[in-house]
Amino acid sequence: MTTTLSKEVALRIGLASRALPGVEVKRLLQLLHDRLGTLDEDGLTKITVTDLKTGLGSTDGEEDGEDLGPGLENLKRAVQILWGATPEEELPSLETPLSGGGASVRVAVASNASELLNGHFGTCLRFLVYDLSTTESRLVDVRSTTSADLTDDKNAARAELISDCQVLFVISIGGPAAAKVIRRGLYPMKRPEGGEARTILTELQHIMTNSPPPWLAKILGVRAEQRLKSYSAEADVRGQ
Repeated sequence: MTTTLSKEVALRIGLASRALPGVEVKRLLQLLHDRLGTLDEDGLTKITVTDLKTGLGSTDGEEDGEDLGPGLENLKRAVQILWGATPEEELPSLETPLSGGGASVRVAVASNASELLNGHFGTCLRFLVYDLSTTESRLVDVRSTTSADLTDDKNAARAELISDCQVLFVISIGGPAAAKVIRRGLYPMKRPEGGEARTILTELQHIMTNSPPPWLAKILGVRAEQRLKSYSAEADVRGQ
């Protein structure tokens, strides 16, 4: 099944899936598609708890003490999200992209909430996309991963989603997924401890300003001979 979702619809479905333990995005989307056909914001408001409970084979446990699905409270929360209930945290506000004219890099951050690096590449809810210079960081886009997860190769689709970026920060990423990211020109950087995205970007800015490694210097447009000279000088200092 292929479908095109608006950003708002994709976000609602992704958040609703997170509220339903054990229910993958593809399964939820198929259920919604079967019920509604065309998926839009108005259509999602027609979904009921009964629709989800029936489609997911869930019982509420009130009669026989069993719960064969995500549970009644989770179903209620998922329906609220599909209807457009405000998530616990609002999406961060976007800023104007950098206009160019200086050394800069576009950075993707795997995130599940706010402006935090707290997502794994294959399961994060969204990518925060920043334009980063040595003096500024601007959040230029927030990209839901829901549509990517509906494809046959979700890791390739996730990599394509951020293919205009050069650097990717994640909590973790597997080898095959990392290879797909690298093939699209991104340099993956793992930060298992996570943290505030802006703090991590400030650290990257410091590296950009002072002593960028060859891969980053290349992204910033430093010529090959300059990169080699800088690398040789650092090696000489380390050898003293």
